[in-house]
Amino acid sequence: MAEQPPAKRPLWITVALLPLAACALWGSSALAWGGREKARPGTDVPIAVDVPGSEVAPALVPVALLALAAVAGVLAVSGTPRRALGVVLAAAAVYPVWAGVGADALTWGSATAVAGGALLALAGVVVALTGHRMPRMGSRYSAPANSRTAGESGKPGKARPDLWQSLSDGDDPTDARS
Repeated sequence: MAEQPPAKRPLWITVALLPLAACALWGSSALAWGGREKARPGTDVPIAVDVPGSEVAPALVPVALLALAAVAGVLAVSGTPRRALGVVLAAAAVYPVWAGVGADALTWGSATAVAGGALLALAGVVVALTGHRMPRMGSRYSAPANSRTAGESGKPGKARPDLWQSLSDGDDPTDARS
């Protein structure tokens, strides 16, 4: 069976969805999620006070940070670990959707949490299903021992590999005595 070429579109979709999900989740933590009645200080008169999403669902910001970190994770790993990351993202999306749907009243804050959770779930499903076909970082991002060195590339103006090795050894490659 011939190997399929990497699918770039799912990677770009994921890289676009994850920051959008993070922004929506972070925003929903700052928006009001409805009011709670509290007694006015010094009286027994109840007043309605807006409650931010960070008090109703305190894990919204950590899930938003997970979505941001997942951008780097999706780009850095490949194969089974990338697909596992997709499953983790889809599972993490349950919390903001559950918190938004379970809110006392549908407000902009809870609706934004549901939207952010849906974006995160969609990104997770895309990664879980197509992560093995997405392109991965090439050898130029690998450690120098695993990739072609600059001197082997044959491009003019590039340093010889032994110069890099002498730098790694702590020697000055420009010193005429070495």
